[in-house]
Amino acid sequence: MAEDFLSDAEIKRKQTKHRINVHSLQLAVAVALLGSWQILADKKILDPFFYGRPSGVMHQLGVWIQHGTSIGSIWVNAWVTLYEATYGFLAGVILGIIFGVFLARNPTAAEIFAPYIKVSNSIPRVVLGSIFVLWLGLGSISKVALAFVLVFFPVFFNAFQGTREADNKLIANARLLGASKRQVTTKIVFPSALSWITASMHVSFGFALIGAIVGEFLGAQRGLGLLIATAQGNFNPNGVYAAMLLIAIMALTAEWLITKLEDRLLKWRPTQVSGTEH
Repeated sequence: MAEDFLSDAEIKRKQTKHRINVHSLQLAVAVALLGSWQILADKKILDPFFYGRPSGVMHQLGVWIQHGTSIGSIWVNAWVTLYEATYGFLAGVILGIIFGVFLARNPTAAEIFAPYIKVSNSIPRVVLGSIFVLWLGLGSISKVALAFVLVFFPVFFNAFQGTREADNKLIANARLLGASKRQVTTKIVFPSALSWITASMHVSFGFALIGAIVGEFLGAQRGLGLLIATAQGNFNPNGVYAAMLLIAIMALTAEWLITKLEDRLLKWRPTQVSGTEH
């Protein structure tokens, strides 16, 4: 409990030192993994033809940036995948929240739609990509649709459960004071469910990227998924890893933005709930 007697400046210094130590260890792990991979590939312990090597991945990225890919500019392909994932993510989040909160606040409607939701959720959603390609064609719409389906259900179930977990005593007191059902939903229930919703958003953008990539694998004219499939068909592991690296950068950037959004939306939340250190 000694931290209770530390000044704010000392606490900030300790937090800064802790972050530096963590980032240093993270960097050391990455260097160790990549260095081991490079050494094993150079010594032919790992066959570079199948496993590639870090230096080959960076060279492949350099070639793509300077000269483009066999299916066009690397930036155009990255933008197409990001576009598809982002639109699918936004549509899935918005509709997942709306339907989750609505059904949680309307028990009769929830009972009516429960079997249909369960059946829809039980379908392996990735296989819907083939259906969407047949229905919507090889363009971006079929990829957006698959990304949407993958995002919708996690957000929906979290919004539904978060709404049901709202404090019933607080709701009852608000009603006694004359609050309408709409006011209770917007001022009490929805803020209470935000923690659940933002938690689902952290994993949902990854699902949106999966939807876009899988859709591009199944049939596309542009995109990182098609680029991976092309590299795989040409037995180019460095190309596969290079495209995966770009996808990872997208996912980490989205995670950072979602974290910033979460911090803004949940400023009212007690510090210990967010898991931040004192």
